[in-house]
Amino acid sequence: MIVVGLMSGTSADAIDAAVVEFRRDGEALALRLLGYTECPYPPELQARLRALRPPAQGATQEVCELHALVGEAFAAAALATIAAAGLPAAAVDLVASHGQTVYHQVAPGRARSTLQLGAPAVIAERTGRTVAADFRPRDVAAGGQGAPLLPLLDALLCAHPARTRTLQNIGGIANVTWVPPTDDRRPTTDDRPMRYVRGSATSDATSAVTSTRSSLVMGRSSVVAFDTGPGNCLIDEVVWALSGGRRAFDEGGAWALAGAPDEALLAVWLAEPYFALPPPKSTGREHFSRAYAARLLEEARAQGLAEADIVATVTALTARSVALAYRRFLPAMPDEVLVSGGGAHNQALMRMLAAALPAAEVRPFDALGLPGDAKEAVGFALLGYYALHGWPGNLVRCTGAAHPAVLGSLTPGDNYRALLRRALAQDAGPPVRAALG
Repeated sequence: MIVVGLMSGTSADAIDAAVVEFRRDGEALALRLLGYTECPYPPELQARLRALRPPAQGATQEVCELHALVGEAFAAAALATIAAAGLPAAAVDLVASHGQTVYHQVAPGRARSTLQLGAPAVIAERTGRTVAADFRPRDVAAGGQGAPLLPLLDALLCAHPARTRTLQNIGGIANVTWVPPTDDRRPTTDDRPMRYVRGSATSDATSAVTSTRSSLVMGRSSVVAFDTGPGNCLIDEVVWALSGGRRAFDEGGAWALAGAPDEALLAVWLAEPYFALPPPKSTGREHFSRAYAARLLEEARAQGLAEADIVATVTALTARSVALAYRRFLPAMPDEVLVSGGGAHNQALMRMLAAALPAAEVRPFDALGLPGDAKEAVGFALLGYYALHGWPGNLVRCTGAAHPAVLGSLTPGDNYRALLRRALAQDAGPPVRAALG
């Protein structure tokens, strides 16, 4: 089955699109990356999306129009990536779209809600393919955070026989998945392994990754995942403000590398209450907003910091908050930290993260044989595959949901009836039940 995964993070800079082939091989599920592209938003659409960021509140008409326009952009990204992979659209079975998050509220005191724009009906109409979308609301309805949702992929793909790994994504927001060694697992008689295959070569992620239908049991501890706090969002906002809008981000971390963090100010910033909250937890630009970044910038200027030192201090906030979360909340410190997302390209951030975690090997996720930039799109392709088969896709220990739930809704495409027949005919049960307990 061929699935296109579509994802755009909180930075709202581009749509990541991955064409993924899933194949059942006995009791295994193999996946192969057939193509990947990053499709920038048209500037006007990007500006309108950024104008919706908290604390702004969008009018009904604006949200409605953007829902359709983002759907058009996602459909175009899907078709461009399918063509780049050398496939006709008819060869694709399913499009799995995360959409563009514009609001995510799961804190006590208000209605728990999450909103991703990008109308699935528009994607289905333009591509002719069945679409799986709206993955987060069901977990939220079940009492969960609606995030993180990629630990399913992390647990399957990234476990090592002997090393404890963390999968650290640094997008707009930073999130971690802690995966213990496979040798620590207590397998049951119903274990079903999954492996990742790239072309004709098998990556090291194929190493003895096992799972169970009822739960993923990993010796002393199960997978742990949560949002650690800000990723690139505060860095980007500070760089935007300091540059007068000429720079959207600190390319390669060059500005931060020219400065040095102010340790006294950093200590104050690390007292942020979110960092002390225990998992399960998630956050977003509703909290780490443009106004939040403006406050940090004001405090840094009051201390007389040079611009490069301000950027370095805000960059260090992301790195140190990640390390702080590890020490506070992980069952054990990792042997290896695999970094994906835009932060993996920020050399200052990567150096600071390595310095904050001296006992671990910090390296890009690409080392596993799958491009780190494609990871989230691949993860949502997997969640779409699960939705089609009616398998739960949330890991309840990670999201805090009351129970496992099938995530996403289906919008029929031209291939809908044939696709359902295929899914039912091939359904030998899930290779893993996406639940921890």
